[in-house]
Amino acid sequence: MITQRGIILCTNMYFFPQSITTSDPNKDLQALSLIAAHSHISGLGLDDNLQPREASQGMVGQLTARKAAGVILKMIQAGKIAGRAVLIAGPPSTGKTAIATGMAQSLGPDVPFTALAASEIFSLELSKTEALTQAFRRSIGIKIKEETELIEGEVVEIQIDRSITGGHKQGKLTIRTTDMETIYELGNKMIDGLQKEKVLAGDIISIDKASGKITKLGRSYTRARDYDAMGPNTKFVQCPEGELQKRKEVVHTVSLHEIDVINSRSQGFLALFSGDTGEIRPEVRDQINTKVAEWREEGKAEISPGVLFIDEVHMLDIECFAFINRALEDEFSPIVIMATNRGISKTRGTSYMSPHGLPADLLDRSIIIRTEPYSEEEVGQILSIRAQEEEVELDAGALALLTKIGAETSLRYAANLISVANQIAVKKRSSVVTTDCIKKAYVLFLDSGRSVQFLDEFSDQYINDDGKVKISTEVAGNVDAMDVGV
Repeated sequence: MITQRGIILCTNMYFFPQSITTSDPNKDLQALSLIAAHSHISGLGLDDNLQPREASQGMVGQLTARKAAGVILKMIQAGKIAGRAVLIAGPPSTGKTAIATGMAQSLGPDVPFTALAASEIFSLELSKTEALTQAFRRSIGIKIKEETELIEGEVVEIQIDRSITGGHKQGKLTIRTTDMETIYELGNKMIDGLQKEKVLAGDIISIDKASGKITKLGRSYTRARDYDAMGPNTKFVQCPEGELQKRKEVVHTVSLHEIDVINSRSQGFLALFSGDTGEIRPEVRDQINTKVAEWREEGKAEISPGVLFIDEVHMLDIECFAFINRALEDEFSPIVIMATNRGISKTRGTSYMSPHGLPADLLDRSIIIRTEPYSEEEVGQILSIRAQEEEVELDAGALALLTKIGAETSLRYAANLISVANQIAVKKRSSVVTTDCIKKAYVLFLDSGRSVQFLDEFSDQYINDDGKVKISTEVAGNVDAMDVGV
């Protein structure tokens, strides 16, 4: 039986809510958040031939890495690649997360994209393998096709008759297309639906015969000259042509994880909004996989492999790496894109060293995209884009000085100075950030290099590994410095 609650596993039958999509909920929250580090990125900045532009869609430099990411992107969009691992490796502040963000923006809402930091796996109230399994299945979209019968036309007249007691209601709906006109008898449910949607004569409506759902598509062009009260958002559409009753194919897009949650919880569809998914039994997933495979064979469903992006992947341990290795061989597996800034380092959970902190078997399975440090000119372009994103006006001297600071220290430090220097300019009642504002911000806030230099120079004033600190005191004259155990 079909209900409004969701996809319910009952006697091997599955049903679909029309409102579920595979879009990442975090994307909906971006509009509410402050300006983020990569909020200026809208794509990979490639042309139609996958050739990277020098500066486009917020991306600057990294031409080879962006071109490689564009090739992967096209294969994902064509649905020709799944169960592969891509590693984006490079020093800090070389645009690894920016490239992944650009891919996510280019994929659009139809391809699932799930992003997580590797450390999140250890902070959830789930086992590591369950958390990774849910992330994998969030990244697989299922497009389920369903045919439905619709009545579409322009409302000519609505007659509603109420009984004297106010109980039973009945009425007639006259609806037409350009070729025909029909009168339908209305019951209580349909009358309530029409009143809820505020349907009037002259509206173009669509009625789902199976569920009785009424959708108002707009106002007929023939009523465009009516002088009734119409809001500024009134949409005018053409009167439909041909038959009133039409068969239409509806595509429901869900992710495998959403199907898992709905079929593993007693509250069904509402379980998606509770947030606490908990552990999902393997038996439920096996049944769902079997059913989805049947639908695909019958042409009722289409699998859309998406992308799982794991940032700072070196934070995972050897157990997680072994699970990812196995999961990549599964029939329902997305593209796994990983990012790391580690060189030769110890694989977490083991005692041996490996490139990028990844075990050799996973590294052998991955294709590696390398990012390189930005040139001084590219640093200047990025800082100019960031200033525009943060609505900060820099004069030429300030941008040149900020570029020099970014080239000698780090891009992130220079980007952080933009907002700080802007506050200094505001305090001076200036609408433009000048060189003096940048210099003052540079003095007030240390970069990592100057901080290390300060620690080396005054290391005896900090608590050391033995818990000791050298404190110099001056009480009632000159008192010798003394060692104090903490």
